[in-house]
Amino acid sequence: MKLTKLLASTAVGAAIALGSVAANAKDLTIVSWGGAYTKSQVEAYHKPYIAKTGVNIKSEDYNGGIAEIKAQVEAGNVTWDIVDVELSDAIRACDEGLLETIDHSSLPAGTDGTPATEDFIEGTLYDCAVANIVWTTIYAYDKSKISGTVPTTMADFFDLAKFPGKRGLRKGAKVNLEFALIADGVPAKDVYSVLATPEGVDRAFAKLDTIKSEVVWWEAGAQPPQLLADGEVALTTAYNGRIFNAVAGEDKPFEIVWDGHVWDLDLWVIPKGAKNKDTALDFLKFSTETEQLAKQASYISYGPARKSSAPLVGKYHNKDIDMGPQMPTDPANLTNAVQNNFEFWADNADQLNERFNAWLAK
Repeated sequence: MKLTKLLASTAVGAAIALGSVAANAKDLTIVSWGGAYTKSQVEAYHKPYIAKTGVNIKSEDYNGGIAEIKAQVEAGNVTWDIVDVELSDAIRACDEGLLETIDHSSLPAGTDGTPATEDFIEGTLYDCAVANIVWTTIYAYDKSKISGTVPTTMADFFDLAKFPGKRGLRKGAKVNLEFALIADGVPAKDVYSVLATPEGVDRAFAKLDTIKSEVVWWEAGAQPPQLLADGEVALTTAYNGRIFNAVAGEDKPFEIVWDGHVWDLDLWVIPKGAKNKDTALDFLKFSTETEQLAKQASYISYGPARKSSAPLVGKYHNKDIDMGPQMPTDPANLTNAVQNNFEFWADNADQLNERFNAWLAK
């Protein structure tokens, strides 16, 4: 009885608050990574929110990092209202005072009534950020172009003799250094303890040296599937959702190799001084509700950040594909996987990217 009254009261309060937001709303600028990922957000978040509130959403793409957020905040001219960021960037931007803080108690409970603070997977709520998905960087190949023995390990990615051809890598230190150490024989669980030493960093760069002459560098998430499709690379690292989308949505003959993948979170943040802060916060709450997160998982193979969303994850939105095994969090895909250490990258990103850029210029 009390729970029913509480939920009813909460629903009424939410409706009043939502009406208020809709009545005073301006255009909302939402920034994300583009391609299949943004499409999944448009279908699961944007369209239902527009239908519910009448708010006009302007979607913009970027390639990650906090440089643009920092520039806007420091100039006192914040044009982005809410941004999808990686975890290490969320931590760093919060520490630098570039983001609004978020009261987790204000987030909606799960569909089963579980408070948000208990419903979100451990390690997905932060002072200035709320996670929406678990994603990962894997590598993939085109099955139609590799016959006989196929690559199955991270070591295979670095083996140019066994698997000749160009390699696609994201242009930056993060993930590439982890991949290099795993390929060099470091167990996934020991990657960051090794990378925390000067010798470990040297070891990672030495391994990258072995394929440097064959690397095609990519920056935007849409590039790796295109590189594979065009035959410009034999193997490429990529965001798992982009490869899945190419397979499920475009019938591409791509295969994901899960060994050594580095999994991470994407989170919503609101830049400090956002002009539409209240509407941005309202959108954040709506998009991270149980149903919306589960709905996004029907468009792309990224795991929802809420526990209550998992049972609602079913088939791909327009094909008979069970989405559970496509998720980075599926037990079969976690055999030799690395969770991105956000503290390590928050502390070392500048130094390692500087070294990476110097290495790249050699």
